[in-house]
Amino acid sequence: MIKPWYKQFWPWFLIALPGSVVVASLFTFALFSKNQVSLVAEDYYKEGKGINVDISRLKKADELAISAFLSAQNDTAIFTLDKGELAQYPTLKITFQHRTLADRDIEQMVNADASGRYRLALNEPLTGPWYVEVNAFDGTWALNGRANFPSEDPVELYGQSKE
Repeated sequence: MIKPWYKQFWPWFLIALPGSVVVASLFTFALFSKNQVSLVAEDYYKEGKGINVDISRLKKADELAISAFLSAQNDTAIFTLDKGELAQYPTLKITFQHRTLADRDIEQMVNADASGRYRLALNEPLTGPWYVEVNAFDGTWALNGRANFPSEDPVELYGQSKE
């Protein structure tokens, strides 16, 4: 006696092949929609023009002889600013940008303590490659540098002179 088709192995095997592709496609779509890549800028032309503004701010830091050192200890980043020709220690806007994970970027305004150091409290210790930028609160000058954490040696941040 012949079994009905739904009780045989081969029809279900043939249905399972395209069915597994559909399930895998839905899983892949859900995975990539949750973890979108943000490496490509939508308005790359405008960002490219903004680079010239950044370079002029870096040159201004060189003219004022400003430099800084960054050291990270556990969940604290400490900036030591050589204020050069500045009259006082200004408020700084500090930006940490992760190379690939935009959701881990940090941007904060900090003031100097009594010893002239800037302390930035972090949610978690810094690990991996980072681009660090220090700006005057009014945007007149900027320092930047690349750092790989954890690092025992302080990272030097500078203007245009050493790039």
